[in-house]
Amino acid sequence: MVQYAGFKGRLGRFIIYAVVILLALICLLPLWNIVAISFSSSDAVSANAVGLLPVKFTTAAYRRIIEDSQFWRSFGISVLRVVLTLILNMVLIILMAYPLSKSSKEFKGRNIYMNIIIFAMLFSGGMIPSYLIVKELHLLNTVWALVLPAAVPIFSVILVMNFFIGVPKALEEAAVIDGAGQLQVLLRVFIPISVPSLATVALFSIVGSWNDFFGGLIYMTKVSNYPLMTYIQALNVSIADMLKSGVSAGTLANATEVSNRNLNAAKIVVAVIPLLLIYPALQKYFITGIVVGSVKE
Repeated sequence: MVQYAGFKGRLGRFIIYAVVILLALICLLPLWNIVAISFSSSDAVSANAVGLLPVKFTTAAYRRIIEDSQFWRSFGISVLRVVLTLILNMVLIILMAYPLSKSSKEFKGRNIYMNIIIFAMLFSGGMIPSYLIVKELHLLNTVWALVLPAAVPIFSVILVMNFFIGVPKALEEAAVIDGAGQLQVLLRVFIPISVPSLATVALFSIVGSWNDFFGGLIYMTKVSNYPLMTYIQALNVSIADMLKSGVSAGTLANATEVSNRNLNAAKIVVAVIPLLLIYPALQKYFITGIVVGSVKE
């Protein structure tokens, strides 16, 4: 009977591993195909001859992106946007989540504020009112137009609030007995304990602000002010336009090395690289932050 149980256990683990490997391949193979396309020649891509390995290896698509000075300007704008958004998000999330984690007896009007932020999360004013507000504040074509509309992510506030609710009350009471004020309790008790939840919402903030391209299309009227995702989304190869503009034969020959499919594949690869560098550092906190922060006391 023990041997049968052991066999069932091994069989179960084999099935689990097989399913996980299959799911991993389903996710990874399309991405690998995109990488192969980005390093393949335009004629091979147009003929759908690219599988998991590049055909007629070339870096023309990456050269077109990287050798463009606007690419680096947009990259810098995106980095600045991510940093400002992260700082603003974390400060406002913590300052909102901490009082909302208290009971209605400790924080009068808590339920009113909770209803307001839940309503704001479910119903927004829409794109046109947001644009008009940004325009009236004279923030168009500035990095603040990309940062301020996303200053308070309500879902992240609720996540951190629920994590704060789970902090043992005895720790807070002990700090108060030792003479700590509310700000000291927040900084010395709640924040150090809540690193997994804060790392999770920080990851949300970084990924969301880095990947967003629509904000640049709405709030930026000059290409020079585009963030990276907006710029590479708008970057296309148009041979007809080049012919009309009378470019040199050498420039035209270089352009024909790249098709829009090559370029789009290279865009995806370039966009993913920074996230691949950041995610491993925060991944260990991700599951803990989500699970604990999503459970109410």
